[in-house]
Amino acid sequence: MANMTDVTIVGGGMITNDLILPSIYHLQRTDLVGKIGICALNTPPLKALKENREIREAFPGQDFRAHPDLKESADMNFPELYKEVIASMPPRQAVVVAMPDPLHYEVVRVALKADQHVLCVKPLVLKYDHAEEIREEAFRRGLFVGVEYHKRFDRRSLLARRHYRLGHFGEFMMGEAKMIEPYYYRFSNFQNWFTCENTDPFVYVGCHYVDLVYFITGLKPAEVSVVGVKGQFPNGREGYMWAHGRVRFENGAILSVSDGLGYPDQGAGSNEQCLEMFCEGKGKNGLIKHNDQFRGVSHSYLEGRGPGGTAFNYVNPDFYRLVPWHGDGYMPVGYGYDSIAAILGTIRRIEAETTGLGEKESLKRRQQLIREADEKGLIATPANSSINELVVEAARLSILADGKAVKILYGEHPRVQMA
Repeated sequence: MANMTDVTIVGGGMITNDLILPSIYHLQRTDLVGKIGICALNTPPLKALKENREIREAFPGQDFRAHPDLKESADMNFPELYKEVIASMPPRQAVVVAMPDPLHYEVVRVALKADQHVLCVKPLVLKYDHAEEIREEAFRRGLFVGVEYHKRFDRRSLLARRHYRLGHFGEFMMGEAKMIEPYYYRFSNFQNWFTCENTDPFVYVGCHYVDLVYFITGLKPAEVSVVGVKGQFPNGREGYMWAHGRVRFENGAILSVSDGLGYPDQGAGSNEQCLEMFCEGKGKNGLIKHNDQFRGVSHSYLEGRGPGGTAFNYVNPDFYRLVPWHGDGYMPVGYGYDSIAAILGTIRRIEAETTGLGEKESLKRRQQLIREADEKGLIATPANSSINELVVEAARLSILADGKAVKILYGEHPRVQMA
């Protein structure tokens, strides 16, 4: 389709079902996205996406091409298929990386090698050197890589960033963040990859709030220490079910971050999340406080509709919801959708503004537009959010060393080392 971006989603799991596919379906019917394909390890998650009643009602008549084909046996796995699918795409379309964290690096590399722009769920990768490699390769090819730190697009975050940068709060000094995801995550595919040697709750969701403090204040993290509490998944594998991190920033400020896979399925909310930041001023203090798990909306349904079948629910209308609109079905709203739309919109803009240009001129213009997005700092990119890879790398060193502090060293070659 002319002037539209074809999209291949690599990964058919929870985030694709809950946010990515509905958002991309809407972008398709508003003429930003062209063809949609989804590649998964096997057919069951692809069948579940096609049969999802809520998605079918919201986006009548829309569909995606499944890889592998749904005719394949459900017990057959195709771990290398995504490489073939990406290689078959026309150049400079978009690959959405929605895989477990340890697999991001390889999938992004394959996409860039095939001359594809990238939207990757957070964190981009687990090592700073890998993020730098991706930044350099993408820029060399004139390809955009957007990291889906969607909290940057929350209006609360944007408002806090504006007022902080204008000096209305003072200087951040002490804060606390929390992100406790639902207990039922333990019964999902998490139990196959969310193991101690791969990741932990701080890396998986705590990174959202570390990025958010950096996004609001511009302060770089300087030291990280993380301790974890282990437990067993239903399949017997061991993982960190809980984690607590302490992040010290370059100005001496401290952020405490509590994370876990343990919000009660019977609870009224879908999770527990919040951010509180105390700031020092001259003779007075400022405060930023976001109660993200409860945004003033409560629903009590006739039948249970919460994660654990609860009837009474705290509803967050700001992240992602399907609502009526002037077209058929329903449309997605919220900062989760806004983030995906911004990244894919930037990719489309880059291609639209370079159509018809010669190869050298096109590359120069695409690189200029990438720099502009990096400097704007609203969309997380490898160039403007690499502090996250440093924090993640430090966190993994720390949690595996039972909470020992790890310093982040900047300069010509940023790196982490034990304190």
